[in-house]
Amino acid sequence: MARSSLEPQKINLKESFSSLKTVPRFFSEIRSVNPKLFFFNILARLISAFLPLAMLFIGKLIVDEVLLQVELDSKNFKMLWILVGSEFFLAISSDLLRRAITYTDALLGDQYSIRSSVAIIKKTNEIRLADLEDADFYDKMERARRQTTGRVALMSNVLSQGEDIIVIISLLAGLIAFEPWLIILLVLSVIPTILNEIKFSGTGYSLARSWTQERRELDYLRYAGASDLTAKEVKLFGLSGYIADRFKKLSDVYYLASKKLAGQRARWGSIFNLLGTGTYYGAYVIIVYRTALGILSLGDLTFLSGSFNRLRGRLQGFFTRFTAITERALYLQDYFDFLDMKFQRDDRQDYLPMPKEIKEGFEFDNVGFRYPNTEKWVVRGLSFNLKAGEKLAFVGENGAGKTTLIKLMLGFYQATEGEIRLDGVPIQNYEPDAYQAYFGVIFQDFVKFELTLKENIAVGSILEIENEKRILDAADRSLANQVIEDLPGGINQQLGKRFKTGKDLSGGQWQKVAMARAYMKDAPVMILDEPTSALDARAEAEAFDRFIKLSHGKTAVIISHRFSTVRIADRILVLKNGKALELGSHEELMAKDQLYAELFRLQAAGYQ
Repeated sequence: MARSSLEPQKINLKESFSSLKTVPRFFSEIRSVNPKLFFFNILARLISAFLPLAMLFIGKLIVDEVLLQVELDSKNFKMLWILVGSEFFLAISSDLLRRAITYTDALLGDQYSIRSSVAIIKKTNEIRLADLEDADFYDKMERARRQTTGRVALMSNVLSQGEDIIVIISLLAGLIAFEPWLIILLVLSVIPTILNEIKFSGTGYSLARSWTQERRELDYLRYAGASDLTAKEVKLFGLSGYIADRFKKLSDVYYLASKKLAGQRARWGSIFNLLGTGTYYGAYVIIVYRTALGILSLGDLTFLSGSFNRLRGRLQGFFTRFTAITERALYLQDYFDFLDMKFQRDDRQDYLPMPKEIKEGFEFDNVGFRYPNTEKWVVRGLSFNLKAGEKLAFVGENGAGKTTLIKLMLGFYQATEGEIRLDGVPIQNYEPDAYQAYFGVIFQDFVKFELTLKENIAVGSILEIENEKRILDAADRSLANQVIEDLPGGINQQLGKRFKTGKDLSGGQWQKVAMARAYMKDAPVMILDEPTSALDARAEAEAFDRFIKLSHGKTAVIISHRFSTVRIADRILVLKNGKALELGSHEELMAKDQLYAELFRLQAAGYQ
């Protein structure tokens, strides 16, 4: 995807400053992570802030004391050694405090990073599936997920800013006490820095924000070009060069945009710095001249030149850091905006409790669905029922709407028209989490978690992770016990290739593990969406025979392309182009001699 323009979407000063309103909330969260560590960090910074002035003043006293001893015939170095010892003590203290600050910054940053990542993961659980399939929403989530380390840097920057304010005030007090007129030159020396930071405020964030979607594409190309899951196709079809070229082309466009911005900052920064440095040396010449005239002592020269130089450096750092803070606060605002998002399900307080057991079953009443901002109906005009305790199979060609029906039934999407009811109650009137807890589902594209085998099975009911008896029972029901026996680590074997001790499974083995999850949950309603497509015919027949026996009394929906499987269902719903074409038992549909019978005979002929 090539961009038509290299210019980022400009963030103005008002937006940059308004982002700072999130900083108090940010620090409230950091404090709650570890209050003792947080306040220790603040105290260390407060003490550290006064040390620069103290060391400069002691340095002045040392110079003056040395000059005094030079002039005296009777030398007495006691005061000199006290001053040198004091400066040594302050230097050691300053170093220890800086290390303590760096250490506590790292600990607080890590702890907050963990908390914020957990918060994003938990918030993602509230998101509807439809939201995740919206590109604009995904961009918002991506901006919230990124810059975790940036939030840690923001914490350190803001605390350093507070520390610098104290240093600046103390050094200003020292300048005012000796040479107040230097304040004018000091202000003139930092004005160029302020102008530079104002000019480029928010530009880095602007570029990153306008490139959110492209950076996701770059991440995907990185993954597609160097992943064990894509390696076979990449090698077989010779895609490496194509993916590399596409990655380079998109990266080069981003590089040019970034290079242009960096070049502008470097050029203007050099000009502004030249003006600021010239002003500083003008002040330095005046201080040297007044010392040469005897108006100031050498100690005063040391103190004033050191104070002026440090003040200029601190002020420049203050304004430069302020720009970095406003920029990182924009990312922080993305994070809080994401956490504060309210979804449709959040506001309802009148959800009905789930029935203790299903009595009537599910009823689809003239159900139709199309994805937002599209005109094409995926399913429409569907009316049928799934009785309590019944096994209903969905059959149809690819794109007929089978999996969409499952998503509607699970409440992942809301029907565009019509209604789905459970025991006579519209399913959206039940609390979503409680409603979805009624289902044990194995999707065709189930997730292969690169965790232990035990954890992969326990996913079905994760609160029972320590109940090994239940896990082994679920494995036995799904035939995953055979997988356990084949692995050197047994039930505790690490799965996947990502880790050194990991073992990969075959497609059939993974599907047995996935089936075990459904048994692990032991839900009232079971949904199997092509759960055995990687199994051979004998293994599939055995798996479904066991399923029918073990799910006695449970309501179930089965999707499969193998008619030898679906014929064991009580009834079969035949779908075509999103509409219900036939509904009945295997025998009834064969007698009708319509689409089901035609497809059944075609598949049966393939086995002869």
